[in-house]
Amino acid sequence: MNSIGEACNDLKKEYDACFNTWFSDHFLKGNTNDSMCAPLFKVYQQCVKKAMKDQKIDLQEVNKDVLGTDDEKKQPQKS
Repeated sequence: MNSIGEACNDLKKEYDACFNTWFSDHFLKGNTNDSMCAPLFKVYQQCVKKAMKDQKIDLQEVNKDVLGTDDEKKQPQKS
């Protein structure tokens, strides 16, 4: 799956490869220290946030808790 921003695709692939290596070679063997991919994740996350801003996607709206609230029952607003 591609990233939300085309400019982030290569960063996503690098992070995904790191995560898969960490998961199979470390996590599944009991080492839960996930710092090995943290620098890649940080760069990728910054790229995604910029892409969201460029596409006018409100990060606060994305992070909003809806399940189990009255907002869950509301119909989406049409743009």
